[in-house]
Amino acid sequence: MEKMFINGKWLHSVNRETRDITNPANGEVITNVADGSEEDVKLAINAARSAFDKGEWTETSARSRADLLYKVADKLTNRVEEFAKLETLNNGKPYREAEYDIQDAINQLQYFAGLATKPKGQTFDVPEDMQSMVVREPVGVVGQIIPWNYPLVMAVQKIAPAIAAGCTIVIKPAEHTPLTLIKLFEIFDESGFPPGVVNLVLGPGATVGAELVRNPKVDKVAFTGGTETGIRIMKSAAETIKKVGLELGGKSPNIVFADADFETAVDHALYAIFSNQGQVCSAGSRLLLEKSIYDKFVPELVRRAQKIKVGPGLMEGTEMGPLISENHMNRVLNYIDIGKNEGATLLCGGYKLEDEELSRGYFIAPTIFTDTTPEMRIVQEEIFGPVLVIQTFETEEEAITLANGTKYGLAGAVFTADGSKALRVIRKLRAGITWINTYHNTYNEAPWSGYKQSGIGRELGTYGFEEYLETKQINISIRPKPSHWFGNETS
Repeated sequence: MEKMFINGKWLHSVNRETRDITNPANGEVITNVADGSEEDVKLAINAARSAFDKGEWTETSARSRADLLYKVADKLTNRVEEFAKLETLNNGKPYREAEYDIQDAINQLQYFAGLATKPKGQTFDVPEDMQSMVVREPVGVVGQIIPWNYPLVMAVQKIAPAIAAGCTIVIKPAEHTPLTLIKLFEIFDESGFPPGVVNLVLGPGATVGAELVRNPKVDKVAFTGGTETGIRIMKSAAETIKKVGLELGGKSPNIVFADADFETAVDHALYAIFSNQGQVCSAGSRLLLEKSIYDKFVPELVRRAQKIKVGPGLMEGTEMGPLISENHMNRVLNYIDIGKNEGATLLCGGYKLEDEELSRGYFIAPTIFTDTTPEMRIVQEEIFGPVLVIQTFETEEEAITLANGTKYGLAGAVFTADGSKALRVIRKLRAGITWINTYHNTYNEAPWSGYKQSGIGRELGTYGFEEYLETKQINISIRPKPSHWFGNETS
């Protein structure tokens, strides 16, 4: 049974409850883990608070913090295959994607280790015998809540900058996918972090996550997940005026003009929606096609979608794996029914795969709808599965209007051979992450998050590092003397 890591120790939950963790490819139980409660997260928060306020972490130099992150990166580098297999087993994604995620996590650890010694202060020339300056300090105790679609890499992209900045953390993985983060904490345990600096609490969002958000001893909450949950977190955090970082949902447009390279645009349209089973906040789930290429583009898109090899993530040749759980699979299937009832035309997919080797898992065939209109729910709402909706346009202005026509603003792409047109359109997209003639390529050096209801704050890059730092003004009198503000007499 896998335990939690609190104040430098591996602990069972206070209530001794456990949770089964299953393989989404076949529904079988992999292991069971401690299922925490409010009492457990309070213990972890108290440990993190003590470590930040008065433990040895307060005296740890930026160079030492960097060395710890490099040590973790080195240890993880030696275990890539082990972690990738475990990620695939727990999450279901194809092994090649899991392996990429682990490598990306290593890169993040190294990148933020390099930033640990780089916070910049300022000094100011002021019109008195004073020296005024700004220094950067860690935010404090940070609560971090991780989604199930990228269990390890999204944990690391929160952990690494927080540690580099000098914060202490309490992190909660998604209930379905804690296994690689538990393994990572074994590496933290081996690497010499002082007690209370890194804490792992397992359990439901409704109890463990809620306490992490509302507890007044937590200075900042970083969350990745659905917009509705993000709204609840923001309301709860307001009670204690916490800093909040929210990376939320998306319904991202992928705009293809008639002059785009055909093969490139088709290839990326598939990759944009069907990688990671469509369980990606930035997925290109809305394909906006210039009407003149519809009759050529759509048949090829459907032909290739039907050839995607769906299967268990550890099976050789698998290109798309199962959805995370039976409940989520049923949610996606319900959206497919909604699309049919709304009058959209189903071109392919739309059903659970029932082949003998897949019947016990949570597999949905790659699904494409056309004849959609902007007000349809399948166009407006995040489905978070392998479901693509196609819209058409005739002018740049119409494409931009359609692209910006949802409450979300996470990502978007433009495919065209006209560089000026690409920049005109991309500049008008209300989205935080954009691409021209490609999709999904992102880098740890660049910021990640969205506009509108897709989030607040930024992760990754120097922008993500800044989210874990406070700015303090310090004013020093060069020639100390009485102010005489209230006169010269003394009594």
